[in-house]
Formats: sequence, C-alpha cells, structure tokens
Amino acid sequence: MIRLAIALLIGTTLAAPAWAEPTLALRDDVTQGAMVRGATSAGAAVTMNGQSLPVSAEGAFVFAVARAFEGDVTLRATDVDGSTAELIVPVANREFEVQRIDGLPQDKVTPPRTQEVQDRIWQDVVQIRKGRGVESQRTDFTEAFLWPVDGIVTGVFGSQRILNGTPKSPHSGLDIAGDTGTPVLAPAGGVVTLWHPDMYFTGGTLIVDHGHGITSTFIHLSDTLVAEGDVVTQGQAIAKVGATGRATGPHLHWSMNWGKVRIDPQLLLPERDAAK
Repeated sequence: MIRLAIALLIGTTLAAPAWAEPTLALRDDVTQGAMVRGATSAGAAVTMNGQSLPVSAEGAFVFAVARAFEGDVTLRATDVDGSTAELIVPVANREFEVQRIDGLPQDKVTPPRTQEVQDRIWQDVVQIRKGRGVESQRTDFTEAFLWPVDGIVTGVFGSQRILNGTPKSPHSGLDIAGDTGTPVLAPAGGVVTLWHPDMYFTGGTLIVDHGHGITSTFIHLSDTLVAEGDVVTQGQAIAKVGATGRATGPHLHWSMNWGKVRIDPQLLLPERDAAK
C-alpha cells in the first residue's frame, strides 16, 4: 500500500500541467465608430491588429474602430505562462447620413486667411491634441455611460456635413439640444485635462480623460464648473450648455476619441424615448 501511494504521488507530480488559454472576451459590438471594451486574464498582454493595448490589473482593455475602417479586427492575448488566445472579428459597416447646415457665420465655415486667425486655430489644435494625448491607467471607460444632457439629438456621428453649401469633414460627435446654461453631466468619471473658454471653432471646450487613451470632448460651452486637474465622477455637473464657437444655437457637442481615432458616443448610451 505504501509503494502504491508513492507511485500515485510520483505520477501526479510528473504529470504535465494542462495550461488553459487566457480569457479573451468583448463587451461591445465591433462596428465602424465603436469603442470596444474587452476582458482578458489578469496579467495577460493583448494586441489589436498587432498594436499593443494597455491592460488593467483586472484584465480590462479597450480599443476603437475608425469610421472608415473595413476588414477584420484580430485580437491576441498572451498569458504570463506563454499560452495564447486569438479572436478575429469582422467589423460591421454602417450607413452614415448627409446633414446640411445653413446660416453659419461664413468666417467660421471658411476662416479668413489672416495670420492672426490661422495662428489662433493652430494654437487651439495644439491644446486639444495635448488634452487628448493622455494615456492614463484610469478605467472609467468601463462604466456604463450616461446621457450628459437630456435633450433632442440634432446631429449624429459620422454624418457628411455640408455647411452653408460647402462639403466638410464628417461630423465628429453627437449634438444634443439644450438651453444655454443647462448643466452638462459627466457621462463617465475621469480627470479634466483641458478647459478653454473661447476656441475659434469650438468655443468653450472641456476635455475629460477616461483612461487608456479614451477621452470625451465637450464644446460650444457657455461655462465650466470644473478646472484642469479635477477628478470628476459620473453624473457630476461639469459644465453648461452654450452656443460659443461655430454654432447656430445652444447645444452640446460631445465627441469621444481613442487617441486620434474618433468614437461614436451614441453607441455607448442607453436607448431613450423616441421623442428625445
């Protein structure tokens, strides 16, 4: 009996361990303009089409799909023991609207070619890039996002904009109507990386970092209720709706980015009553 017990123990000790593949799961649909959140095993590394993604201690990661991207997204997770898992997902294509907006000040559609105006626009670009250029370890992007303003949607992501009859770049975010002074609520927690009261195109401009390269930009604001460096919580009033910059009336324009990739905020929001 003793010999049998020793034999069983040796057999157990020498048996090769069966390493399991790391977890690799996605929470959101993979479609053009989408922010896609995923989960992997704690300690695993993840790449998306060969690009390394930051992964939280709990295994959360995120990426985004550009509006014009076509093809597959290939995700690969590599665990600490070297085991791997791969997920190949075709990106769903979308149909985007054409939106005509007339009555804008012509100098906001086609800015004057004066050095003063061009310098001002470039300074705005530099500041916005800096505000969006953070890549913190925050994981506020994992929250279920909330509507920042309770109003009618007047502009959607990705629509081809024709301003005063001139074709422009696709719309970069979500427009929600609201009276001047209406509180803007943080759709998710984060840290304020930029506040500027009067940019040439965007007027009052506020940027919030949600972590891992995900940012929200709120523009045309009449005022802010927070300052750069402030930590904000989901649902907190952070600014006020306005009509500053290139705007025909008071509304909130909310855009989101993963680095330089534009995201459709509406894909992250719960459905509302059709009248909204």
